[in-house]
Amino acid sequence: MTTRHLRLGVNIDHVATIRNARGGEHPDPVRAAQLAAKAGANGITAHLREDRRHISDHDITRLSREIELPLNLEMAATEEMLAIALRHSPHAACIVPEKREERTTEGGLNLFDPSDHLARMIAKLKDGGIRVSLFIEPDPRHVERSAELGAPVVELHTGAYCDAKGATRDSQLKRIQDAAARAAAVGIECHAGHGLSFDTVSPVATIATIVELNIGHFLVGEAIFGGLESSIKRMRSLMDTARAAATGARSA
Repeated sequence: MTTRHLRLGVNIDHVATIRNARGGEHPDPVRAAQLAAKAGANGITAHLREDRRHISDHDITRLSREIELPLNLEMAATEEMLAIALRHSPHAACIVPEKREERTTEGGLNLFDPSDHLARMIAKLKDGGIRVSLFIEPDPRHVERSAELGAPVVELHTGAYCDAKGATRDSQLKRIQDAAARAAAVGIECHAGHGLSFDTVSPVATIATIVELNIGHFLVGEAIFGGLESSIKRMRSLMDTARAAATGARSA
C-alpha cells in the first residue's frame, strides 16, 4: 500500500506522566487529545501499562467517550488488557512488549514464541471489531511473521534509527525502508514510531508505504517550550512536506 497522505497519531501518555508526578487531575490527557485534534492529528494513541505508570483506566474510559478522533490503545498481550480492549472497543489496538522495569518500550515483540498466544490474542481482538497492529523490529522476517499471525497492521520500531548517527543512521533507515516495502508486498498496512523528532521524522515520512506515524514523548517535551498545538502543527508540517516532496518526485 502506498499513499500520498501520511496519518499522524499523537501519543498522550506523558501528559499523564506529568499529572501523576504530583497527583490530581492536571494536566489532563483528554484535553491534550482534544488539542491534538485541533492541531492536525489523525488519531490518539494511549498505552495502558500493566503498572498504570501513566495512563489510567479512567483515562481510557474518558478518551473512549470524549474524543472524536480514532483511539489507538497500546497494550501488552495479557488477558487483562484483552478484556479492557474488548470492553472499550477502541478503533485500534497495538500490541507492544512490556517489562515492568523499563522506562519505555525498548524493542519489538518476540514474534517467534512457539506458543499460539499472540495469534489467539490477535484473533480475539479482530473478532471484537478492533484493528490490530503489532509493534515490531524493522525486519522483513518480522513483517512476514506478523502476517502469518494474522495481524493486518505492523508498526515499525524507529528507536534505533532515531538514536543512531551518521552512516549508522542511514543503515537503520534502510532497515525501515526494507521492512515497509515487505509489508506492502505481503499486503499489510505499515505504521512507524518511537523516538521520532523534528530532526528525524522527514526521512521516515518519505517512505510512501508507511501510512501512519505515532509520536508522543517528543511532542509533549516540546510543548513545555512552545505549546502542544504548536509542536504538533510543526510535526504535521514536516511530515506533509516530506511526503509531498517524495510522492511528487516519484510521480514526476
